[in-house]
Amino acid sequence: MRDISVNLITTTVVALSIQANTDLREDVLGELKKAYRKESEKRPKQILRELLKNAEIAAERQLAVCQDTGMPVVFVELGQDIHISGGDFNEAINRGITLGYVKGYLRASIVNDPLKRNKPGYSPAVIHIDIVKGNRLMITVSPKGFGCENKSQLMMFKPTAGISDIKNFIIEAIKSAGPDACPPYVLGVGIGGTADYACLLAKKALLRPIGRKGSKLEGELLTRINRLKIGPMGLGGKATCLGVNIETYPTHIAGLPVCVNISCHALRSATKTL
Repeated sequence: MRDISVNLITTTVVALSIQANTDLREDVLGELKKAYRKESEKRPKQILRELLKNAEIAAERQLAVCQDTGMPVVFVELGQDIHISGGDFNEAINRGITLGYVKGYLRASIVNDPLKRNKPGYSPAVIHIDIVKGNRLMITVSPKGFGCENKSQLMMFKPTAGISDIKNFIIEAIKSAGPDACPPYVLGVGIGGTADYACLLAKKALLRPIGRKGSKLEGELLTRINRLKIGPMGLGGKATCLGVNIETYPTHIAGLPVCVNISCHALRSATKTL
């Protein structure tokens, strides 16, 4: 049995909170650069140039990539041979989020009561914990801005629905988002499980590196979405979407849940294994 203290967890989350918000992921940067090289129209090319410059300045000066520093979402893979010592695990994560956001001069965006809309704070985060084999602890902090989170869509298809129905639903979700969620987008799709689990799958899909050769369905959707020519910030061009990641899970004979979770161009996450 391996012992990990809550203090180590907190300090790790502090660092990850700042890194995720200030250092745009390498895979996202790579796809933005590819989109810039491929773009021939003046306005979208200029926008892509500005997005790349923004990311460069944010990394150099340790400033937030986006003013919306998001709802902190924390994914944890907790080895079953680990003992957490010295305090409460969830409290350690939330303390790390708060300290990290204060240290990094990141915006407070979380209202404790969703109906009363009180003064915003920094936490609590949304925490997802998976118990895995072994004695390692992997923590991922993924701030999710709500300009794009608000464009999430869930459809409970009948089990008789065809693949074309699912494709059309995903395409229509992007059409509905239009320019409002700060394209170029990265698209996470969850298929299967239950309504709540399909949404979790879609969120987890955004953690996978983009730009790698994916499934035939992912490639087809990416092509069709980019043909919409919504483009960077909705001003046209080739790059409406940088990548499509799909995760699936077994589901009930009577249903077929499909969730679409859209990320803006500032797809942010940072991971560390203890």
